[in-house]
Amino acid sequence: MTIHIFTTGGSIDKTYSTQASDFVVGAPQIATLLQEANVNLAYEVTELCRKDSLHITAEDRQQLVEAITNSPHTQIIITHGTDTMTLTGDAVRSIPEKTIVITGAMQPAAFKKTDAVLNIGGAVAAVQILPPGVYIVMSGRVFDAAKTRKNPTTDQFEEL
Repeated sequence: MTIHIFTTGGSIDKTYSTQASDFVVGAPQIATLLQEANVNLAYEVTELCRKDSLHITAEDRQQLVEAITNSPHTQIIITHGTDTMTLTGDAVRSIPEKTIVITGAMQPAAFKKTDAVLNIGGAVAAVQILPPGVYIVMSGRVFDAAKTRKNPTTDQFEEL
């Protein structure tokens, strides 16, 4: 069993650029976080893009659908920005017989105070035990991706 991880960017991968004097989406952080957590399972990381989720296009989502469909693995994690996770969930819902877990972070993994570690740990556990379908794992909770939304007032995901 190998978990195939697809990265798209989002806050989880943001770093501060002194050249831009702003936060930018940097290299994927998930492999580093898994190594630091001493994770003892097989995984493969495929970087698809480095975008804030508000900039992910229909073409990017189609590329993700094709990449997941072509993956030989049935356990899939997508790291993603939180603003449009549910749209990506809608896009990948048509993929049969795979367990797909979408996760990210409200604060970059590089920050001392981040939810990235909890969310990635939850995603790794969830993808191993859930039946095929599409899920969002955030803040210690597992949601059916079709029945959740991000509440911009609380910065939390909630069931619809």
